[in-house]
Amino acid sequence: MVQPIFNKDCGGCPIRHRAVCATCNADEISALDKIKYYRTFEAGQPIMWGGDRMEFVGSVVTGTATIERIMEDGRKQTMGLLLPSDFIGRPGRAIAAFDVTAVTNVTLCCFRREAFEKMVEETPHIAQRMLEMALDELDAARDWMLLLGRKTAREKIATFLTMVGRRTQIKGQSAARFELPLTREAMADFLGLTIETVSRQFSSLRKDGLIVLEDKRSIFIPDPAALQIEAGSEAA
Repeated sequence: MVQPIFNKDCGGCPIRHRAVCATCNADEISALDKIKYYRTFEAGQPIMWGGDRMEFVGSVVTGTATIERIMEDGRKQTMGLLLPSDFIGRPGRAIAAFDVTAVTNVTLCCFRREAFEKMVEETPHIAQRMLEMALDELDAARDWMLLLGRKTAREKIATFLTMVGRRTQIKGQSAARFELPLTREAMADFLGLTIETVSRQFSSLRKDGLIVLEDKRSIFIPDPAALQIEAGSEAA
């Protein structure tokens, strides 16, 4: 069952510097704070169903969710991942286009859709940030087309780990440590690989010193730049 949690101070929010409110000034943050609320979802719990009325929008504060679509024959396709600071929902759209499911325990900073749409109209900083995030999502979708269509299995795994590591890496640190948001099976489905191939590539990356498997789900990346090159792109 979904349980609300107490409101938190925006100044201490872990995603404040990259969420939809990243460019807001103090007055705008205060206005958002008055209409926000938090919801938590347990791993495996649906957050939204495609085709249902979308009552809220919001940002992922902690945890990971998947964007999914069920095909007519019952097969499920994972369309993308939602990581901390990613935005769920679309202002101006009343009906959810996809299923969104919590993969881990997820906390969302939510806004009632109508109230948030009004703020977008009245607050240029939010509208501009929404545009930036939409363009970033478009770039990510193009990168994903490349990954699925042209990259090798090793490059796919390296790209996936680079993406998650970049989003969880603490600013100023040269290394990254995180919990894998997906099981090997879910990762295989997401990347268009078999479970056996995923396991082999993890072993290969570990053997080459690019990742350290601290336990079944914990990953340590000693040199994110080297892993990014292994993913088929130059380090930033």
